[in-house]
Amino acid sequence: LRRIIDDPALELAGVYVYSDRKNGVDAGQLAKRPDTGVLATNSIEDILALDADLVIHTPRITLPYDQMNADVIRLLESGKNVISTAGFHYPLAHDEAYWKPLKDACEKGNATLAGLGVNPGGFIERIVLAATGFSSELDSITVRETVDASEMTVKEFVFGLMGFGADPAVNDITKGPLAEMYTALFSEILHFSGKALNVELLDITPDHALTLAPHDMEIGAGIIKQGTVAATEWLWTARYTQGVSFTLSILWTSDPKLHGKDTNGHWVVDIKGRPNMTLTFAIDEGDPTKPQSRALTDATIAGAMRGIKDVVAAPPGFFAFYPSGAWQGR
Repeated sequence: LRRIIDDPALELAGVYVYSDRKNGVDAGQLAKRPDTGVLATNSIEDILALDADLVIHTPRITLPYDQMNADVIRLLESGKNVISTAGFHYPLAHDEAYWKPLKDACEKGNATLAGLGVNPGGFIERIVLAATGFSSELDSITVRETVDASEMTVKEFVFGLMGFGADPAVNDITKGPLAEMYTALFSEILHFSGKALNVELLDITPDHALTLAPHDMEIGAGIIKQGTVAATEWLWTARYTQGVSFTLSILWTSDPKLHGKDTNGHWVVDIKGRPNMTLTFAIDEGDPTKPQSRALTDATIAGAMRGIKDVVAAPPGFFAFYPSGAWQGR
């Protein structure tokens, strides 16, 4: 919201909020900016009635994953393009029952839907896949992401959607609804990669892992009790035709030292083939007085806003930035 208010090229038309507390509050007050004259609303009917070109859709990821589709379908049908940071990165990764209502809504509203951000929706799709263009032979891609959640303060997110504090003796989150939701989200990268590399996806195998707290741990969002989840590694390996594989690891941790790591919010990429390549990509906060997680938030919304011009200009349907010059299967 701050980035939109601060951008002289954009005009804020409306703001949707999910709580009664924020309903009716000026958008400037919500974003610590001067009043804008735009009052937030928690009625989607108010948003649908607006004459707006595009919606920046930034809810928390929902459980189940497709719970947010109903709102997005209504936005598209009302003639508004949608850029989401919470999904829709590659809807065709799912079955027709998932993507067809979205596609129909795009056609009905003459609108375009895009999922953009950092990961999914950015780093792998636009940078990692482009790097494979230097491969004369491609065998495998491995992407390992580490995110330090120690300074995140939203309890509902850290102890809910991130799975921290769960007792594996009571609830093994690697096999339940949370795992299904993250598989739905991150598998879109693996399906998209096959399309971009011109190979067919054969299967996706999960191999998730949990790290338990060695003692009670205090983080920004609260206390993680000893013996409960202090880190989650969501890991999938996709196999494609022509002998290509892709391993994607997402490590969210309450303390990188639990894993022998001392870095924040970065990716390490290994591309095997001929030649072999290794990339390290970091997104860091330049101001040491600010939480490290702010840098990733800044990058995510910048990636979404970069797509505004392209999405508005695109034909109705699904939009994605495809990598430039990626390796191609034969």
